[in-house]
Amino acid sequence: MTALTPTDAERLKLAFQRCRDMEGTLNEQLRAYAEAGREIFPAYGEAVDRLVDRLSQNGGGENAPRPGEVMPPFMLPDDRGQLVGLPSLLARGPVAVMFFRGHWCPYCRLNVRAVIQAQDRIRAMGAQIVAIMPETQEYTEKFIAESGAPFPVLTDLDNGYALSLNLAIWLGTEIQRLLSYQDMAKFHGNDGWMLPIPAVFVVGRDGLVKARFVDPDFRKRMEIDDLLAALEGASREN
Repeated sequence: MTALTPTDAERLKLAFQRCRDMEGTLNEQLRAYAEAGREIFPAYGEAVDRLVDRLSQNGGGENAPRPGEVMPPFMLPDDRGQLVGLPSLLARGPVAVMFFRGHWCPYCRLNVRAVIQAQDRIRAMGAQIVAIMPETQEYTEKFIAESGAPFPVLTDLDNGYALSLNLAIWLGTEIQRLLSYQDMAKFHGNDGWMLPIPAVFVVGRDGLVKARFVDPDFRKRMEIDDLLAALEGASREN
């Protein structure tokens, strides 16, 4: 099993910076980073392809809430330890509930940066973003500090909420070995190697899902224009 060398880790960091600063849509940036990563660390790219194929064959994320269905409520702690509930957020307007893998994930960092860049437009329509990750408060704080996220980032410890939505997945031993340079047990407070499938649920004030994006391939995310259109539609309904 090929490990990530310090030299390749630095090359990945530089590739991330290039993709972050390039012109283009979020998914164009994500594809560019995936291509760079496959060149620098091919063993990981191939392992991810196998993981995605396994998840797709097993219907990964298919049973998560669909448009027209009620979004199950949550009550989760933010980076300051204060509990945040979906009903209290919906009282102020529609919400995009976004699941991220963690502060360490470059695809999530690209994703959150694109959302932050659209934050003024999101606020103007009376909508909100809430992010959910399976990391302890220490690392949600780190995620906020590094990204500048102006919205709540909540801890879903042990993926309890993600499991209830059929979004939590086990990475498998192959991915575990290739990601062994990341201290997941410390990030999660457990050694289960479970992550959520990155997903977005746009929820109206009536508590119903208006739009969703669920893809077992974490290298793909909901495009920002699609997110804005879904939030605008939900705002008009209210």
